[in-house]
Amino acid sequence: MADDVQAEFDDAVNMTAGELEKWLDTDESKAAGQDKGGGESTGHASGRRIVEILRAEKTDLTDDDRAHMRKVVGYVHRHTAQRPKGDIEGSTWRHSLMNWGHDPVK
Repeated sequence: MADDVQAEFDDAVNMTAGELEKWLDTDESKAAGQDKGGGESTGHASGRRIVEILRAEKTDLTDDDRAHMRKVVGYVHRHTAQRPKGDIEGSTWRHSLMNWGHDPVK
């Protein structure tokens, strides 16, 4: 079961920890997604968690980490199915996905 989650997460997250960390520092990243009142969007907070998961040893991952990995997989699958028409390079749609560790132009 844990191997399935890991494989699905590895498929969904196509950014490295360094790429994602650099992206999360941008204004575009901070502007994308829903802010639930804490000043940070859900996706941005998720991105920070994904960086931690990517940097962790696989054997050190907790049940909470695996639950977040499942959440990431679900989000990426749902959101990629909603791809807008036209150029996505600078779209909020792409920026939201990138906050979750998936760059659709890669």
